[in-house]
Amino acid sequence: MYKKILLILLSLIILATGCGKKENKNEPEKEENEENVIVDQKVDIINLDSTSRPYAVVINNYPSAVKVQTGLNEAYMVYEIPIEGGMSRSVAFYKDISDLKIGTIRSARHNYLDYVLEHDAIFVHFGWSKQAKKDISDLKIDYIDGNSRDPSVFWRENPESLSREHTVYTNLSKIITYRNFRKETQIKPPLNYSTTDIDLSSYKDSKKANSIEFNYSKTYRVKFLYNEETGKYDRYVNDKQHQDYFQNKPFTTENIIVILLDWGYTSNYVDAAGNNYLDLHNTGSGKGYYITNGYAKEITWEKKNRSSQTVYKYQDGTPVNVSDGNTYVMLQSKTLGVSIK
Repeated sequence: MYKKILLILLSLIILATGCGKKENKNEPEKEENEENVIVDQKVDIINLDSTSRPYAVVINNYPSAVKVQTGLNEAYMVYEIPIEGGMSRSVAFYKDISDLKIGTIRSARHNYLDYVLEHDAIFVHFGWSKQAKKDISDLKIDYIDGNSRDPSVFWRENPESLSREHTVYTNLSKIITYRNFRKETQIKPPLNYSTTDIDLSSYKDSKKANSIEFNYSKTYRVKFLYNEETGKYDRYVNDKQHQDYFQNKPFTTENIIVILLDWGYTSNYVDAAGNNYLDLHNTGSGKGYYITNGYAKEITWEKKNRSSQTVYKYQDGTPVNVSDGNTYVMLQSKTLGVSIK
């Protein structure tokens, strides 16, 4: 009797165990910590799904005025463009930011418009050259100009006792509500962003890029030094670290794109002193560099016309993807070149 009861109990235990194994057999095996894995394919520097139009603001790079600049770190792209006199000005692009102090702001040149068109941006400046004024009208560019018609969204501030032309600021909160321009666009930013940092070190034709220097003239030099701790490049002007005057932090960038090109001078337009303006040959194609994370690799650039987006590729034709972060596009003459060490 006891043996019979014991056999029945053993049978029940075996049956229960077998059923449990059968149920578990059909369940997929989980990797360790699988529940905690989150895949995010979106980049941080810019919302690629956003349809809002960006704003392009002309920034003053005059040597005595760079110390009072503000707002550059928040731009997703900054184009540094040579001008007459061995200097440069920058065009900084902002998207989906509603409150930011920016300055100091200077006048427009006609070549800036080629990059405003690339982004379908609203153009913000304080004054213009005669050719820029004509081209803005001919190309039907939406613009806000503090010198001709829109003074109420700009103000002057002079904490370092600079000349009057170096004292103009604005705030995006004033600009975005000022004129009833079209607010939506279907144009995407011209760069291909990667969700992970781009590593150029494994390429045979890449080279170390801890120091990148541009000598515009004896009085204006720009240098980027790689900071291994932050993984970004710190910006220097005339060997002094370039800092945001009001935020008290250094200007940095994740990516640097160098466009090497030719330039000449305008024949029909001169400035107040009678000097011809620079005319950059920035349509067509040429060579340059993509620089990130301490390395540089040679690239090609192609811009078919003024409104088309510049296409960046490696020498083998592979499109350039950039690290998730802000980007400085440095236009420089082939003659002056760039020093990469």
